[in-house]
Amino acid sequence: MNRDASRDAGPMIAAVVLVGLLVVSGLHPYDRLTWLLEVFPVLIALPLMAVTRRSYPLTTLLYVGIFFHAIVLIGGGAYSYARVPLGFDLQNLFHLSRNPYDKIGHFFQGFVPALLAREILIRGRYVTGRKMLAFVVVCIVLAFSAFYELIEWISALMLGQGADEFLGTQGDPWDTQSDMFMALVGATTALLSLSRLHDRQLAQVVPSPRATR
Repeated sequence: MNRDASRDAGPMIAAVVLVGLLVVSGLHPYDRLTWLLEVFPVLIALPLMAVTRRSYPLTTLLYVGIFFHAIVLIGGGAYSYARVPLGFDLQNLFHLSRNPYDKIGHFFQGFVPALLAREILIRGRYVTGRKMLAFVVVCIVLAFSAFYELIEWISALMLGQGADEFLGTQGDPWDTQSDMFMALVGATTALLSLSRLHDRQLAQVVPSPRATR
């Protein structure tokens, strides 16, 4: 197997796995509308990545992050976030007052978009300086998180009680704020722990001087 074929094998296998999980999760979801709302980002991302695979290939790190984020979204869609079995296991293990699976989702909502924003900004040379790059990435993540909360708000207004499963607040009056905080934690974690690895992989994808230097 040549190098290009080997490089394509991983994303292709991951895509097949995600399509399979989407199909299985959509057979008998807890709530059909909730399933569609939760997996909609995956339905958009998979075709988009397939179309841009040759013209704009992503780093392996980002592909892996998107894969696991998609699994989190699919799980939330299948059960609704407040009813995911893994969340109940974590609730019992840590003696929590609620199912925390939605907080895992919002952590990934910061973690993976931070890598995506960082990759686009570096490759496009839109930002100069590592500190400014980190600042802009965090701002983008928080803006995206706020936009998602607005979507939830609009859904609640349009669907009424039917939006409860999508919102997954579980009676928490500070759910919106804690969701955004978890996205901030996810973005910060990604930047602190993976920036060096990300830089090395970016050098292989686009072997040219970058804006972070």
